[in-house]
Amino acid sequence: MAAPQQPNQPAPDFVRTDLHGAPIHLKAWRGKVVLLNFWASWCAPCLQEMPLFAQWQTRYAGQGFQALGVSMDDTDDPVRRLQAKLQLNYPLVMGDSKLGQLYGGILGLPVTYLIDRQGRIRVRYQGETDPATIENELRLLLSAPAAPTPQR
Repeated sequence: MAAPQQPNQPAPDFVRTDLHGAPIHLKAWRGKVVLLNFWASWCAPCLQEMPLFAQWQTRYAGQGFQALGVSMDDTDDPVRRLQAKLQLNYPLVMGDSKLGQLYGGILGLPVTYLIDRQGRIRVRYQGETDPATIENELRLLLSAPAAPTPQR
């Protein structure tokens, strides 16, 4: 098993389909600060923080923020029900062991990464984390100037 992804390393890229059938390509969000959250429908701390992530999606979207949830459930039925119940306004994709391995193995949930505008992992949170801690780091990343896009 690979070691968990460490801060300042490039976030492993992936393409998944969201619950509405739209492709989600992590690399397409370069230039945004991404909160990548691995969760499951049976994880109580996950269900507590997800409505906050939806609030942040509304509050910070104009500053270049994007939340993405990766469900580690076996089927999408409970994920669809929770998306509707919690009125989540950010994309959810289904994860699996292959995607988890890209991020060093997802053992214990939730696992949340903050990825900077250049696509580098800045912070990894394992387990239940004080939301203020995550939001403070998020604000710092959002306040950092975007690096210029290389010309080709």
